[in-house]
Amino acid sequence: METLTLMLGAGWASGINLYATLFVLGFAGTTEMVDLPPDLQILSHPLVLGAAALMYGVEFFADKIPGVDTLWDGLHTFIRIPAGALLASGAVGGGDAGMAWHLAALIVGGGLATGSHAAKAGTRVLINTSPEPFSNWTASVSEDAMVFSGLWLAMTHPAVFLVLLAGFILLLLWLLPKIWHGIQKVFAAVGRVFGLRMDVDKPPDDAAAGG
Repeated sequence: METLTLMLGAGWASGINLYATLFVLGFAGTTEMVDLPPDLQILSHPLVLGAAALMYGVEFFADKIPGVDTLWDGLHTFIRIPAGALLASGAVGGGDAGMAWHLAALIVGGGLATGSHAAKAGTRVLINTSPEPFSNWTASVSEDAMVFSGLWLAMTHPAVFLVLLAGFILLLLWLLPKIWHGIQKVFAAVGRVFGLRMDVDKPPDDAAAGG
């Protein structure tokens, strides 16, 4: 159970805030809150902990500036998802776990990281349409709190974490199509400003027939 929740928690949390995830896991290993698997024990090294803390500090401020947070999320699409997959794979143990377990963890961890990252990045695009910055700050602080509390639950109350993660996945399946449709509307509005027509309410063939 502990191995399963550590694997799922690492993949899920990495998609939201990778550097917070690295720091929490490393700190938990250092304080012996959790016995990290051999492949993740490197996270407890002071150099890795320092680097994770530094990058978390950078993200803490970048994540609260409208527009900058979206650019940051875009760049981290290529960092959070692979890292989440690798952390999940490392969580299943050393070489004794078998290649099949590591590959399964890579797939599941990468999938969870992709889903949580898509929800975070897509929601931020919609939030940034608001002229006031407070909703952005609230979202950022809430995301950080969710990562810290979620990983703590994964390490101390595995059953509770699994129930909440199942609820998150169900919410994600319902929410992502709505987020995507909202993003399309944002891009369509931007396109109209520059004289471009982007009809997101009709399929391309219907729009062409109507034109």
